[in-house]
Amino acid sequence: EEPRKAPAEARRENEIKCLTAEIEHLKNFGCLGVSPSLEGLRDENAKLKYRLNFLRKSLQEERSKPVRSMININSCLQEIFGAAIQAAYPDLENPPLVVTPSQQPKFGDYQCNSAMGITQILLKTTEQKVSPREIAEKISKNIPANDCIEKVEIAGPGFINVHLRKDFVSKQLSSLLVNGVQPPALGKRKKVVVDFSSPNIAKEMHVGHLRSTIIGDSMCRLFEFAGYDVLRLNHLGDWGTQFGMLIAHLQDKFPDYLTISPPIGDLQAFYKESKRRFDTEEEFKKRAYQCVVMLQSKNPDFIKAWNLICDVSRKEFQKIYTCLDITLTERGESYYQEMMKDIVQEFEDKGFVQVDDGRKIVFVPGCSVPLTIMKSDGGYTYDTSDLAALRHRLCEEKADIIIYVVDSGQSVHLQTVFAAGQMIGWYDPKVTRVAHAAFGVVLGEDKKKFKTRSGDTVRLIDLLEEGLKRAMDKLKDKERDKVLSEEELRAAQTSVAFGCIKYADLSHNRLNDYVFSFDKMLDDRGNTAAYLLYAFTRIRAIARLASIDEEMLQKAAREEVLILDHEKEWKLGKCLLRFPEIVQKILEDLLLHTLCDYLYELATTFTEFYDNCYCVEKDRQSGQIVKVNMWRLLLCEATAAVMAKGFDILGIKPVQRM
Repeated sequence: EEPRKAPAEARRENEIKCLTAEIEHLKNFGCLGVSPSLEGLRDENAKLKYRLNFLRKSLQEERSKPVRSMININSCLQEIFGAAIQAAYPDLENPPLVVTPSQQPKFGDYQCNSAMGITQILLKTTEQKVSPREIAEKISKNIPANDCIEKVEIAGPGFINVHLRKDFVSKQLSSLLVNGVQPPALGKRKKVVVDFSSPNIAKEMHVGHLRSTIIGDSMCRLFEFAGYDVLRLNHLGDWGTQFGMLIAHLQDKFPDYLTISPPIGDLQAFYKESKRRFDTEEEFKKRAYQCVVMLQSKNPDFIKAWNLICDVSRKEFQKIYTCLDITLTERGESYYQEMMKDIVQEFEDKGFVQVDDGRKIVFVPGCSVPLTIMKSDGGYTYDTSDLAALRHRLCEEKADIIIYVVDSGQSVHLQTVFAAGQMIGWYDPKVTRVAHAAFGVVLGEDKKKFKTRSGDTVRLIDLLEEGLKRAMDKLKDKERDKVLSEEELRAAQTSVAFGCIKYADLSHNRLNDYVFSFDKMLDDRGNTAAYLLYAFTRIRAIARLASIDEEMLQKAAREEVLILDHEKEWKLGKCLLRFPEIVQKILEDLLLHTLCDYLYELATTFTEFYDNCYCVEKDRQSGQIVKVNMWRLLLCEATAAVMAKGFDILGIKPVQRM
């Protein structure tokens, strides 16, 4: 016996049969010359073929689609309306395709706003004056069979309001509960390299590194969730002339460093001492330059000194990465040193190098500042190092996407490096995506660059420790220490402290500067991590208080139909299914504040639902549970699952009890 087909699949197959027969019929009439208008016949034939191609494609995709991926409803609607527009206007090249969620429920769930754009195109290309409303009607008549649209309505000057089918939304929510929160289907698995954090050896990580580290980690998490192969690179500043003065100072201060590991506890102070000597002692300065030469010639004693200094820094950096739950693969500037000679040679061989006062420079078309790939003394520069890193990521790592999470001040430099990579033929921007995810600076509450009261740069470790202290104070103010165990209290403290620091950064558009304020980020009202973490723990507690365990919820998810009759149930269900749209949008524009805004909207939509729809009904006198509305508990579970995945992408760790 053949397996039963899904209704949507059967509908599509039936329509494909009908369309194929209709095309055959038209073809026969055209051959016999029966039709009074051959042009009209061809036009009708073209329309039917567009619809047929769409149906065949969507049926093929339906069958080949991984069962576990979530459907991006916006993308589905774009495909449907794209096919409708092509069928309605087959001669129109690249017609505008605009589908957005509706802002008001009375206008349906989504809107297609393409008609106005098509009016303008027809006026320019054919001098036809057709009203947007007429175009909207023509598009609506050509919408192919699909499972998601209940009905469409034309409103105003030509908006097409789309109402989704409730059984479609209910089915998608059931799939989410059974399969977990999954990414939308995104095609082939891609190799992604993300360059982020990148502190300098012998200098402490400060608040300036905070944004790169937090934003870069979250981007990696997003690409990993999407199923891509992600390489998280920490491009450390671990090479250069500063190591000459550090090694010279190490030799003076700890002459037995080769046999006894030197106790360099405070590397920042060590750096400052060596820099002061470099600036004031001529003899020391000369020796520092000699040390650089010895290091670059790979003298074993100097390599050991260099490694000692790097290791001290690495241990300090790791304390911060551990706190923030961030993993990285270290590939500092030193990693690319052996490749520098080949980079210079390649640019020379292709005729791109000019000599200017002994320096070798490269002018890149459209860029105002040339790249210096070799200094007059034969040394290499940051330009050479960054070109070597780009080439390695493109040609050796074979990356499809490379993201540099670096502050906005480096925009001109990075754009020049990227343009040079294109000019020499390392990559085609139409095939490989190389992007600078720029970000603004962190400001203090006085709206000036964030510094300590003494005017020093804020050390990142101090900032994290202050966050822990304030989070504990906040929890004790709310008397959580009286209801939580010691272990639960510590877990809540780290969750709130580090979650709030990350969320405060990620919830702002990264392109803008943002004001760092512990008071605002620890506030449990408004769009903050504190509010969302509290909301999450409350949602997770609902099933627990109703004595419904994980196994019962999973059984219900497989068997129960999610009823979405109440307007607040419907609103929450649709909000949950927008998650794949949010993911896809951020993969394109790399703006993570969109996810934060979505999670806040989801939490407030859930609150509306919970206030209006009883999940667990109790006897008013005894407080005994009278009835459990399981489909509503499943909506709670779906909300918690989507929030948990959102937190995971943002690098925030929620706790079960707060």
